[in-house]
Amino acid sequence: MVTFDSMKLFSHIFAFYINSSIHVALAVVSLLAITILEYGLTISWELWSFVFLGSLTGYNFVKYAKVAGLHHRSLTNSLKTIQVFSAISFIALAFIAFRLPINVLLIAAAFGLATFFYAVPFVRNKNLRNFSGIKIFVVAFVWAGVTVVLPFAASEVKMDLDVLFTFFQRILIVVALILPFEIRDIPYDGLNLKTLPQQVGVRNAKLMGLGVLLFCLGCEFFKKDFEVAYIISLLIFCVVLGWLLVISKPVQNRYFSSFWVEGLPILWLLFFKLFEQL
Repeated sequence: MVTFDSMKLFSHIFAFYINSSIHVALAVVSLLAITILEYGLTISWELWSFVFLGSLTGYNFVKYAKVAGLHHRSLTNSLKTIQVFSAISFIALAFIAFRLPINVLLIAAAFGLATFFYAVPFVRNKNLRNFSGIKIFVVAFVWAGVTVVLPFAASEVKMDLDVLFTFFQRILIVVALILPFEIRDIPYDGLNLKTLPQQVGVRNAKLMGLGVLLFCLGCEFFKKDFEVAYIISLLIFCVVLGWLLVISKPVQNRYFSSFWVEGLPILWLLFFKLFEQL
């Protein structure tokens, strides 16, 4: 029989799993794995670890740097734990970085700088997040770069037109993934951010998101080579994401976006692997 204490422990562990960005880091790694599987690439364990740790520390930096700077003496125990966890992860990230080829590091540094300036002001006391209307596209560009461009650079395989379509598709997918978060954040985002739901309304943002997913699926017809397992898994992913987007609203369950929506790339990877075995 499950006791109250064990349920409370599970609740704390789950909250740490979400709030420490382990979940989102696994989602990024899942998109990396999908690229690896789709194109038959081979990458080192160092790059797998680098992408996971880089995503984790990058997201925690964006989420908590300002809070920690302003309230460093009154941080909650959970936030202090996340700080320590992030610091250890960053040290491991730096160690692994020295084992990567210079060309991979340079590309990763470019995307890392975009993440850094997403949180840190650099022009007129504004960061990339505060530039009207571009927040969603900065995040999508970084995710696409890390999960498509990096593995090709590490594998020293030339990127062809099919890969460019995959890169473009990945941007579209991440844009659609972010929309439920932007809908959730409507009551909290400043009007100066001019997020998509703020500019066009929740209903129109959902319609645009569905259009983005349809366009993403349509891109498959322009690829020279295709894999049935990939197309079926992508279709399932887009249908599920489209459904979650349709039912998104400003007042959400606590983990609707941060667990269910954010975890969809993991589900996509599992379906891809499943259909590959059939």
